Amino acid sequence: MDLLYKLMTTITEAAILLFEFVGVAVLIVAGVFGIYSYIRRDPHARLNLAKGMAMALEFKLGGEILRTVIVHDFSELLVVGGTILLRAALAFLIYWGIKNEESVTEPKEKDCQDTP
Repeated sequence: MDLLYKLMTTITEAAILLFEFVGVAVLIVAGVFGIYSYIRRDPHARLNLAKGMAMALEFKLGGEILRTVIVHDFSELLVVGGTILLRAALAFLIYWGIKNEESVTEPKEKDCQDTP
């Protein structure tokens, strides 16, 4: 039983590191492309950056959810739970921003297509 617990803990910790690493990598790539798009004055720069941030946050949130598997005591669970709630709130705000940005961008694109 102890071997099984150690195996589960090792696999879970590796998965957490992988998800955290991918989340950071996605955020860095999205940030670099966001800077590039901003310099080029791309009208979709904010939208693309927000989508990249949302994707990165999803990976980080997945890592936090996995972290609940290896929590040892209640105080750790409270910290992990608080982190999950904070990241979920951030994800909600980012998706709300994406929705608003898309609603602002789409009418402008339709107006441009309607003019001959």
